[in-house]
Amino acid sequence: MMTIAVVMVTGFLTLAMRGHTLVPSRLQSMAELSYEFIAGMIRDSVGPEGRKYFPFVFSLFMFILLGNLLGMIPYSFTFTSHIIVTFGLAAMVFIAVTVIGLVRHKMHFFSFFFPEGAPIFMAPILIPVEILSYLARPLSLSIRLFANMMAGHTMMKVFAMFTVMLGVFGVAPLLVNVALTAFEIMVAILQAYVFTILTCLYLRDAIHLH
Repeated sequence: MMTIAVVMVTGFLTLAMRGHTLVPSRLQSMAELSYEFIAGMIRDSVGPEGRKYFPFVFSLFMFILLGNLLGMIPYSFTFTSHIIVTFGLAAMVFIAVTVIGLVRHKMHFFSFFFPEGAPIFMAPILIPVEILSYLARPLSLSIRLFANMMAGHTMMKVFAMFTVMLGVFGVAPLLVNVALTAFEIMVAILQAYVFTILTCLYLRDAIHLH
């Protein structure tokens, strides 16, 4: 399913921009909107310095979005509802922003763990807290995506089982499942956005050290 997601994203962007025109087609408009959405997110969150990281952030967003949406197809596999996948993505983001911060600021990067203007006698307390908070980033990032996708799909499966068990009387759980499907599509898009905006915020911290 991850391979399918990559192929679909690549195919969508290739087909959308193959015959690009001044007056865009619907497919081209969708590709341009997705491009502008992520470009605007990076510009607003990171600033001009974040432009060079657009390919990474855009690829991450599209991959997670397709993974979430593909999971809505009956009998498919939602790879973003598995903690090992989401933790792998979060760990990749964590390592990338840490390396960017170290390369950009060298040893000054470690000043990030002691807020500017804080009294020096607070260092023994603030530094461990900041380090723990920083190291917890991949955990919180991965658990948020995994938990939201798994919980929603589990709820849909429970109500689907009620629909089958009740037969002709399963109208109520069927209606709930329809509503849950619409809600899950919204959650799928929202969680891709949340993961991406947090990645942008982590990039901002690595670049600007605040």
